[in-house]
Amino acid sequence: MSQRTLVLLKPDAVRRGLVGELLGRIERKAGWTISALELRTLDRPTLEQHYAEHVGRPFYEPLVEFMSSGPSVALVVEGERVIEGVRALAGPTDPIAAAPGSIRGDFGTITRENLIHASDSEQSAEREIKIFFPGLA
Repeated sequence: MSQRTLVLLKPDAVRRGLVGELLGRIERKAGWTISALELRTLDRPTLEQHYAEHVGRPFYEPLVEFMSSGPSVALVVEGERVIEGVRALAGPTDPIAAAPGSIRGDFGTITRENLIHASDSEQSAEREIKIFFPGLA
């Protein structure tokens, strides 16, 4: 069964010149396609919607500040088991715990600036795609 997921290449990935490498890893996965892609600096209202479940947590404000600090690449990826697959490709949030070969394992430096976001479920993917690409919903 084909799925869609939202992927964000975060400001640290853009600043470090890793967009091509990270997009290439996604594109090379057989059966996955990128159906929407946009470079944009995320504004606070978009980030507040996206991270609504984290309001009040100690990392919330630093996260919103980081995510609005420069351009990000937002994309929608489609394919078989793509939600689970992109999360495996990304690796765990902590780059030290992330395996070599994963995006965070190969390029991650600190937990807060962790290069990539990928939806964690079909429900999250649907909600997040509506925020970033309302025309696709």
